Amino acid sequence: MLKRLLPLALATFTVGTDSYVIAGLLPAIATDLRVSTPAAGQLVTVFALVMALSAPVMGALTGGLDRRTALLIALSVFVAGNAVTALGAGYAVVMIARMVTAVGAGMINSAASSTAGAIAPPERRGAALAFVMGGLTLATALGLPLGTLIGRTDWRITLWAVAGIGLVAALGVAAGLPKVTLPAASLGDRLRPLRQGRVLALLAVTMLVFLGAYTLYTYIGPALRDATGGSASLLAVTLLAWGIGVLAGNIVAGRLVDRHDPARVLTGPLAVAAVALALTPVATATFVSALAWAAIWGVALGVVVVPQQHRLIALGPAAAPVLLGLNSSAIYVGMALGGGLGGLAQQWFAIAPAALGLPAAAVTTLALLHHLTTARRHASAAPQPAPSTREKAET
Repeated sequence: MLKRLLPLALATFTVGTDSYVIAGLLPAIATDLRVSTPAAGQLVTVFALVMALSAPVMGALTGGLDRRTALLIALSVFVAGNAVTALGAGYAVVMIARMVTAVGAGMINSAASSTAGAIAPPERRGAALAFVMGGLTLATALGLPLGTLIGRTDWRITLWAVAGIGLVAALGVAAGLPKVTLPAASLGDRLRPLRQGRVLALLAVTMLVFLGAYTLYTYIGPALRDATGGSASLLAVTLLAWGIGVLAGNIVAGRLVDRHDPARVLTGPLAVAAVALALTPVATATFVSALAWAAIWGVALGVVVVPQQHRLIALGPAAAPVLLGLNSSAIYVGMALGGGLGGLAQQWFAIAPAALGLPAAAVTTLALLHHLTTARRHASAAPQPAPSTREKAET
């Protein structure tokens, strides 16, 4: 089983690294391509937006293919896109290459998760899904800081490394994965849950959380310049603290939602994230305080996804793959809008990168308020338990 799941986990790890690492390389990319930092940040915005919008479309188009073939096509597009990005001499070429890469990345995530669920026996399906999608979380903790370190001399080397890992994953899929055919779902089937108000409300929470986070995180390198003194090594250490925090939050969230109401599990971390973001200008003044701040913010953000997944699955267990796919798209839409908001805030209002924590905190607070409203509305609409015999007698 491990031989079959390992290339899938490696594929999601590669996608996660590619999704996050550009933020750490942003100053070098901006200098090399001779554009402003906000303009370079749009590489993150466009990548996330294309990934979010293309994933359900490409999933429907490739639904009739066996999963091994779909993964090999997706990895080929992904590797080619990263190679062109690394070779790109101008901003326009790099932007188009990131869009192509995003199409492949969106296909990889959905194909890898559906394949893991199909090849694992029912009693081990949850563990298989956690192992494969854990590649994304591991990329946050390790792929991002390692990619930043690798690219401190030349950011293009990092993209070549990501392409190389993607190629290894493709070889592993070709050699170790059997042909797996799943029932095809049309694009209409994949989008049908969006007609439900409760689903939209939960997806809005996810989108707002990541919109707030990526308003700052897209420009995390410039935001931490005072704390790191421009050192790529110190930036990588700070990003490692953030990534380990995200990983820890994800692990803790998995245990908490098994014991408590997922809606309640989500409330505290959202409040902590809002406070942490509001304190960004102060907390990033020194390296030591920035380390602590990054870890705390990382833990708070890392808790978010698991409760949201549980709440969506509870709405329609039979439609779980589609609902989780929509939640993934909501994450990337939030990332895209956050990168755009952060860029506009710098260009239009001359907000310093570290001060982006303030609008990020405002959006996160909005996410918290929307979450509390949604949870309260759901609780009031839930059916009340029937009174016991003793209660009836007393009345």
